[in-house]
Amino acid sequence: MRFLILTLLLFFGHVLMAQQDSLPPTKRADSLQLQDKDSLLTKSKDSTKRKLKDKGTGKLKAKKEDSISIRDYMIISYQRDTTYVDTTLTIKKEYKYNYLRKDDFELMPFANMGQPYNELGKSFSGTSYYPQIGATAKHPGYFEKEDINYYNVPTPMTELMFKTTMEQGQFLDALLTFNVSKRFNASIAYNGFRSLGKYRYEEAQDGKFRVTFNYLTRNDKYGLRGHIAAQEMQSEESGGLLDRTQFEDDLPDFQDRAKIDLLYTDANNRILGKRYFLDHQYKLVNHKKDSTDKEPTILVIGHEFSYESKIYDFEQTRQNDAFGQDPFLTPIEDRARLKTMFNKGTVGFSNRTLGRLSGNISLYNYNYFFNSLLITEEETIQNKLKGEEISVGGSYSNTLGPFFLKGNVNYTVSGDLTGNNFDAMARYRLNDNNSITGAIHISSRMPDFNYLLYQSDYRNFNWQNNNTFEKVQTQSIKFGFDSKYFGQLEAAYSAVDNYTYFASTASEEEKGLGQETAFVRPFQEAGTINHLKAKYKKEVKWRKWALMNTIMYQEVTQDNQVLNLPQVVSRNSLYFSSDVFKKAMFLQTGITFKYFTSYNMDAYNPLLGEFYIQNNEELGGYPLLDVFINAKVKQTRIYLKAEHLNSIFSEPNYYSAPNYPYRDFVIRFGLVWNFFS
Repeated sequence: MRFLILTLLLFFGHVLMAQQDSLPPTKRADSLQLQDKDSLLTKSKDSTKRKLKDKGTGKLKAKKEDSISIRDYMIISYQRDTTYVDTTLTIKKEYKYNYLRKDDFELMPFANMGQPYNELGKSFSGTSYYPQIGATAKHPGYFEKEDINYYNVPTPMTELMFKTTMEQGQFLDALLTFNVSKRFNASIAYNGFRSLGKYRYEEAQDGKFRVTFNYLTRNDKYGLRGHIAAQEMQSEESGGLLDRTQFEDDLPDFQDRAKIDLLYTDANNRILGKRYFLDHQYKLVNHKKDSTDKEPTILVIGHEFSYESKIYDFEQTRQNDAFGQDPFLTPIEDRARLKTMFNKGTVGFSNRTLGRLSGNISLYNYNYFFNSLLITEEETIQNKLKGEEISVGGSYSNTLGPFFLKGNVNYTVSGDLTGNNFDAMARYRLNDNNSITGAIHISSRMPDFNYLLYQSDYRNFNWQNNNTFEKVQTQSIKFGFDSKYFGQLEAAYSAVDNYTYFASTASEEEKGLGQETAFVRPFQEAGTINHLKAKYKKEVKWRKWALMNTIMYQEVTQDNQVLNLPQVVSRNSLYFSSDVFKKAMFLQTGITFKYFTSYNMDAYNPLLGEFYIQNNEELGGYPLLDVFINAKVKQTRIYLKAEHLNSIFSEPNYYSAPNYPYRDFVIRFGLVWNFFS
């Protein structure tokens, strides 16, 4: 019901709202690549023409010279890169039509929507500068401040994404963006779903609300943007199958997955987050560019502020041996809290010779805490980690003919959590169809907070390592070749010292009793882990047919087996595209085949909301076959997919993690619909 009410409010709100002229198009910031946003349309026939009254007749008429193009509906990222909304229907949009709204090629989802994703690929260059609260398995769908977009639109624009879930539920992602005046834009968005799931105790639901705004003064000297985000993500936790034979033997009695026995049916975990973000800039010098200038001379000062509070909960009504015996208290009510405040002051300068250069100083305050101290005969575990980090940094970007250079550096001068961070990227355009890219990444920081300190009503899940764990040291180098004719090749090599992970210390006897999860603890690897990853993408087209291929190869060298990944992951989509019904509809239909080699797939711990390594069994080595029929009618994209079709006739040996089967065959329907006023 709340989804229906929200949809109606967004629909009628944008129809009734008066709209002013928007700002002139914003110049796109230099970046490695633009965001590929799943939204709107690019063809000129979809432009909207402003209607004015004719002075002589009083009738409305279209003013062609003042028409509004789809390129005027702009999306501005946290990094200030700008692109326009896009309603085309492509195979890349098919890959992004999921809970995360991004390509999940390197992820393996669980059976129900909104549950964790196991990793099939690893990247060591995209971690945040500061440690996070942890519970990383619960965070794939969480909107960080870097995930929030801002908008600049000439008329109100609404986007609705709907998709059916696994059982008794639906998914809705709704956005309304508009400009209150010529220079003030705002947006309201809600992302939510509920899915009961096929198994007896795996219901999941989300509610994520965001409000954004951005403002620019008439003289273009002062700019302001910000957002408010309130998010809640919760799910029932069962620990997986109690008896695997009920699933693997494919008996008729258990074709109804709700009849399969689970480890427990009384646990829940939840992520709750609230964030307030503000970013503003003032141009002290703003020399307008003329016909000879490719870049104006600008001197700007800026300030960024964010305050965020986050809670991770795990609750269980009764004690269960899967997490250990003799808990301190029952029912189990574990709660970790993290409150952070971030301030950054920036001075930036840019012109056509030097490019864009900036320096900054930032202050990061953190308070990670639990309700009480834990005092035992062996040790005393504190209830909080609190402090501040002061760091300095800078960034640079410039375009020199066919070269584009970009880099940033941060160095902590005071604080215990972080050390340094350095990123540099260079792209060289060989010609209009080919370019090469190189990048390096160096970072040093402490592991996430739940590695350093954790408290639970279960005795085995209490530790304090902030004085014994070292900073994780990461060095990565990347190479990329992007060709219109030969495809895209990306290769990265990473070396990681002090790699931190979760693992179980349970004995073979304890594992046989199903108590492996009860002995999961954080560890730090003394040796260096070397990770090589190469990914290749190429689409081959012939008339109305196309074959999209993606293949990834990974190799890990390590003294101890603490990082487990499949060696090969591949995805191939064969599809047909054509206009039908006298070009009233664009149709795209085909099959997608995904496969990854078997490996020691990480296991899942619901109490921590984390994956942990296991080297007892290999999983994987099975295909995933999907059949899709997608269509586009005006600005509406319609999606119909039969997921995991081959599960109808294949053996039930498909798992997303030990004890957690992947989803069975299911048909799901949905659409993405845009409205323009």
